[in-house]
Amino acid sequence: MTSDLLAPLDLAFWNIESAEHPMHLGALGVFSAHSPTAGAHAADLLAARAAAVPGLRMRIRDVWQPLAFGGATREPAPDFEPLDHVRLHAPTPDFHTVAGRLMERPLERGRPPWEAHVLPGEDGVSFAVLFKFHHALADGLRALTLAAAILDPMDLPARKPRPEEPSKGFFPDVRKLPGLIKGTVSDVGRALDIGASVALSTVGVRSSSALTSEPSGTRRTAGVVVDLDGVHRVRKTRGGTVNDVLIAVVAGALRRWLDERGDGSDGVAPRALIPVSKRRPRTAHPQGNRLSGYLIRLPVDDPDPLARLETVRTAMDRNKDAGPNRGAGAVALLADHVPALGHRLGGPLVSQAARLWFDILVTSVPLPSLGLKLGGNPVVEVFPFAPLAHGQSLAVAVSTYRGQVHYGLVADAEAVPDLDVLAKAITEEVETLITACEG
Repeated sequence: MTSDLLAPLDLAFWNIESAEHPMHLGALGVFSAHSPTAGAHAADLLAARAAAVPGLRMRIRDVWQPLAFGGATREPAPDFEPLDHVRLHAPTPDFHTVAGRLMERPLERGRPPWEAHVLPGEDGVSFAVLFKFHHALADGLRALTLAAAILDPMDLPARKPRPEEPSKGFFPDVRKLPGLIKGTVSDVGRALDIGASVALSTVGVRSSSALTSEPSGTRRTAGVVVDLDGVHRVRKTRGGTVNDVLIAVVAGALRRWLDERGDGSDGVAPRALIPVSKRRPRTAHPQGNRLSGYLIRLPVDDPDPLARLETVRTAMDRNKDAGPNRGAGAVALLADHVPALGHRLGGPLVSQAARLWFDILVTSVPLPSLGLKLGGNPVVEVFPFAPLAHGQSLAVAVSTYRGQVHYGLVADAEAVPDLDVLAKAITEEVETLITACEG
């Protein structure tokens, strides 16, 4: 297996990381256990299978060669040891309490940047696995592929073989320079359009102090499970997409949470970044983040749940009509036009600028409809976790799995000690929307 230069966005994720803001994705899978020793057996399986997955052996190493100066590559770790990455913990009565502490710890950068933490339940009938993947190693789709490779095999449709792509090396193909120059000129207009949209997005914004914080380096997680059928009933009644409904639920839950904690929701319309993947799961090259995004105002200040849904739906439709290559949410695409050394030197500044760009991340993580298992023990819940941006208190990730919606919440533990209140508000908001649609 050869080494590959990190794509620009991967390099950006690698360089904006700090001790207080680690840039790893997470997923907490809760399994129904066949026996009290199922967790220990699961840890053994994960370690044994990890050794055979090439993508899990890849470390990230800095590069200082000409034309890639300041960049980094993925390359096989010569001393890969699965037991450095798979860890069995003591039984716990609360998976999320442990997951929060584990999510705040950065991954070790000298070896392949991923971990799997097995958490046996004190009840003896369940266990959980917290997967952590650095965003420079994998985006949501790639992380899912890597995690699935060490779970029990699934009966998936056969994939068409893809030809092996040659290593790009460190030097560009001079025959492609005319096309590259033409593309660069074309992209200048797009960059100016994105920059202008970012500037306009800050006009008249009122967020909430509850969504911003000085970084404490601590994390708290929570999970919410709601019935997908109820979400579909709302969608069929009001139109739009399932994702529109799930985003509107976040807006309503934030309103309840802010009012209950005494911060107030009047005039609050935080900017939500909605990431958009620009690659297809079965055809895209497995390496490299391909992300853009939409930026919308969450109508937290609107007391009418159906009006909130309509506002979200209209905003999302407007973003989709414009496409993911323009607008304030497409800032991530500009990473392609920054030299490697620029990412390395400017990473800390970019990290601190996140609060100027958006107030909260709300992302959707795809999951297969087939049942996931480990050692024959079925997954009953899956909570995705997103990285927390510098200066922000809260990130929301959502997945649908086997007839249920799973909200994964990550917060700065000191800034949001009442994350359980927000989790409860999500459940209440879904019920409110269903009732409003049936009324």
